[in-house]
Amino acid sequence: MSTSSVSKGCFVFKPSAKKKKTLSLEDHFIHGCEGADESKTRFKLCQDLWDQIKTDTELLQDELNTKILDSLLDFTRKCSSTRQHSDWASHMRASEIPTAALVLGVNVPDHDMTFQSLSELLRQSVTPHVASVQAKECGALKHLIKRVLERLMGTDVTVDDDEEEETEQTSAPLHKSVHCSLSTLCDWYTRNTKKSYSLTPGKKRSSPVKDNLQQPPIVIIFKDLEAFNARVLQDFILICSRYIERLPLMFIFGIATSPSTIQHMLPHSVSSLLCIELFQSLSCTQHLATVIDKLILTTHFPFKLNGKVMQVLISIFLYHDFSVRNFIKGVQLALLEHFHSQPLSVLCCRKKEALLNVMQLGHRDLERIRQLPSFKRYVEKQEPQEQEHLLTDDTHLKEVCRRLIKDLRKYHKHYYPTLRCLHTLTSSLPRYPLGKQIRELHLICLEKNVWENEEYQSAMKLLKMLAKDELISLLKKCAEILQHSKNMKSALLQLEAMLAKFKQLDTVVAEPPPPAEESITSPVKNLQKKTDLFQLQKALLEMNESRRSKKLSPFEVLRNETLQFVDSLVQSHLSPPESQTLYEVCYYSSSATVRRHLNAAPRTSIQAALNSPFYYLQNDRLKSEDGSVSNAAPDICIVYKLHLECGRLINLFDWLEAFATVVSAAEGNDPDSDSFGKVDDVKHARFIRAVSELEFLGFIKSTKQKTDHVARITWGGC
Repeated sequence: MSTSSVSKGCFVFKPSAKKKKTLSLEDHFIHGCEGADESKTRFKLCQDLWDQIKTDTELLQDELNTKILDSLLDFTRKCSSTRQHSDWASHMRASEIPTAALVLGVNVPDHDMTFQSLSELLRQSVTPHVASVQAKECGALKHLIKRVLERLMGTDVTVDDDEEEETEQTSAPLHKSVHCSLSTLCDWYTRNTKKSYSLTPGKKRSSPVKDNLQQPPIVIIFKDLEAFNARVLQDFILICSRYIERLPLMFIFGIATSPSTIQHMLPHSVSSLLCIELFQSLSCTQHLATVIDKLILTTHFPFKLNGKVMQVLISIFLYHDFSVRNFIKGVQLALLEHFHSQPLSVLCCRKKEALLNVMQLGHRDLERIRQLPSFKRYVEKQEPQEQEHLLTDDTHLKEVCRRLIKDLRKYHKHYYPTLRCLHTLTSSLPRYPLGKQIRELHLICLEKNVWENEEYQSAMKLLKMLAKDELISLLKKCAEILQHSKNMKSALLQLEAMLAKFKQLDTVVAEPPPPAEESITSPVKNLQKKTDLFQLQKALLEMNESRRSKKLSPFEVLRNETLQFVDSLVQSHLSPPESQTLYEVCYYSSSATVRRHLNAAPRTSIQAALNSPFYYLQNDRLKSEDGSVSNAAPDICIVYKLHLECGRLINLFDWLEAFATVVSAAEGNDPDSDSFGKVDDVKHARFIRAVSELEFLGFIKSTKQKTDHVARITWGGC
């Protein structure tokens, strides 16, 4: 920009107010896909399923937390009413600070949603005065008091002179600053309470607090108790105990590990000031089981995960964070990757919409269907004339695809009720041969034919040993499961007929048992007479044969018949999804992609970027075939590659000369000239910056052995 001025000076040009346009998720999605119209359709389908998963997860979270949240609300109401009584016991209890110890488990990422729901419910039905604090923002006592006052009073709070200077440098506050002390909170609470309850009789109250609560409590939520400084927490409780007669304070401790944490952090002199009541939330494994049952093992969601992807997500849950929230994020990531990488995912939607989308497929999409492994297997099973029509006639292929999509939907409607029935029968068996959780049985069924599994065979043998009452109870549960499935009516009728036969067994007169001398007693008598080893072996064989030839009772016959029916049901409906044609349009199978995104490996990523900058920058000048780094690469990549050629100690001067030589070649200088490879101020500065960045990333460090050397601290590559 040019300027005209008589005198010399410094001119400041403000940047344009126009902000750089940022790409939305839809733009990124469409940018990496072929065909704009098809990509928009796929993105819309993906977004609808994404929103549905999010909505259903939040509703499920609220349902699971309803019991514990209702208990906490009752606790706060009870403690508030206790302060209004004048009897001696209530007075003694009112001198303590009511405290709810809420044990949420180690799934810390899920706690925010629980505390958010709790805060909203408290504000709606108990008190408008709720403040939540975290350990990372309360390193000192003054910071803790400041955060509590700011969130209760909705104003800026002054701590000391240093923070006053910081406040002046920031933007102008909306409210006037107040002094940081609980006496300020007492004055504010008294004014606010009088203002809220000095309404005229004919005017409705705007406060959500009930009319019988003359003094709504002040609830302070400590989200992560274990992370708080023990000394800060002790001092805060001691200060609050001195104001308990003027402020109706209540604490809620969010505990991730064990209730004994309170005893470890607070001495008896401090914990005796608290009236603690314990609350236990649902375990994270039970939460995950419910999420899988309601969101994964259902026909409401057309998108599915194959066995390997499910195993990756469950392994991350069990061995990393126990977070159901992160598990849902993994499902959403797989959903996004599936719709982005699979052009035929346009058929992964509800039945009517999928059948409509089939008829709108172009020739290129139909060719993609013909290349699917499952469709190739289907074509090989057809007659030669039908094979020709499937491979050449697009119209005929569309009609066949409509039928195959219907069959795939029908497969899922049969699969999930049968899976639940099999889990109901086997989950009560000793040692859980097919797993205690339904997700374990689901993974087995996704991998191979479950009826060919040794665990399945042993489970069926154990079922043949069940007593009548226990077997009838399990079969009734299976009948309840089948009643909720419209596509399993024939199986339900057969099962109900067998239950009726079991009921009739009680009315049938039992046949007299065979004479004891003819059955098992005779070998036993022979066994008592003879002590010879040969005769003993012969007698034992006779006993075994007599037991085998023993006539089965009516119950045993009916039990075997019932289990044969269950086995036929399993073999008909629990085949792996890979056996279904066009399963690729609904099932996501790239477990490596999910693992790479969710299990981040920073060192591997950094080394890959420094070794192959083209992978991230996508610049053709950075391509290299032999694995070497181009001389046009960023300085840090050149320095990193040179440092790999050195030993434990690296001479900085030799390193600098090698760097200058590579950079000179990148600048196109004549190798025969005297200036080639010479170190100037610019190259020296670039080298120092690159080495500093390498030290910051943790590849080198300074050493006292030699002043002009640095030590290499990483070995091996990715």
